[in-house]
Amino acid sequence: MNAMATGLGVVVIGRNEGLRLERCLASLVASGQKVVYVDSGSTDGSVQMALRFGVEVVELDMAIPFTAARARNEGFACAQRLLPALRYVQFVDGDCEVAGGWLLRAQAFLDARPEVAVVCGRRRERFPQRSIYNLLCDLEWDTPIGEARACGGDALMRADAFASVSGFRADLIAGEEPELCVRLRTAGWKVWRLEEDMTLHDAAMTRFGQWWRRTLRSGHAFAQGAFLHGAAPEQHWLRESRRAWLWGLGLPLATIGACLLLGWSGLLLLLVYPLQVVRLARRGERSARENWLQAFFLVLGKFPEMLGQVKFLLSRFSAGKTTLIEYK
Repeated sequence: MNAMATGLGVVVIGRNEGLRLERCLASLVASGQKVVYVDSGSTDGSVQMALRFGVEVVELDMAIPFTAARARNEGFACAQRLLPALRYVQFVDGDCEVAGGWLLRAQAFLDARPEVAVVCGRRRERFPQRSIYNLLCDLEWDTPIGEARACGGDALMRADAFASVSGFRADLIAGEEPELCVRLRTAGWKVWRLEEDMTLHDAAMTRFGQWWRRTLRSGHAFAQGAFLHGAAPEQHWLRESRRAWLWGLGLPLATIGACLLLGWSGLLLLLVYPLQVVRLARRGERSARENWLQAFFLVLGKFPEMLGQVKFLLSRFSAGKTTLIEYK
């Protein structure tokens, strides 16, 4: 079924994704849908590759500060021009391969549920066994099924709903999808996650420094999300932000204070960290190894998350522009 018949377009964003982009585009062109690839300054021949696949290519003006949100917005605008009858748009990151049959199943779900604006499925990691950081991503993607508060970078959306809230906030360097979902839900729409396989993601994350920067970016997103929508009733990412401050800064400062008052015995306060790891691991529902790894890195992650909060505050109260936090 072609794009004119279904009113479905696809927006792929990427930069220097190489083989990952090739897999992504190959999984899409056979579907017959209109595909738009938005490139953000690739130097690895990604644009030429996309043209060989016969997809529409948008090359971003890199003189304008880049964000994934801006790339998706420009891709959506291009899809609208190419497909005036656009009803649905699938957003895909260029490091993801789309599962066969997902587009039609997701569209059928939206056709049957007019109150739902966004539907997503299972995003799985392609190589979880290659590093503990890839595995952590795979565990992160395993979220509850049913009505949800937010989606990730891969999701099928109603074009009219997306346009009615003016799309993504182009100034967000991270967390733009949950922020969009806040505004959609405020407007009365619903977000839904299906059990269906949607995409196969390739994080290519093999070093601790990559994980640290990615988690720091999450902390920045928590801070900015709470700043924008932290007030009641939404309280968007307010809890996540407070936890980052508590575990990443509050407890270390409390430990220093305890040491000043009590001497070296104040260091006993640091035992709260391993106790928290034990508590989270015992609550896990995966294998013992996965539960302990996830628990350990959830606790450790509060430190880069706190630094991400600091980075947001510094950018907020300084004249400088916020820069991307990239881990690849």
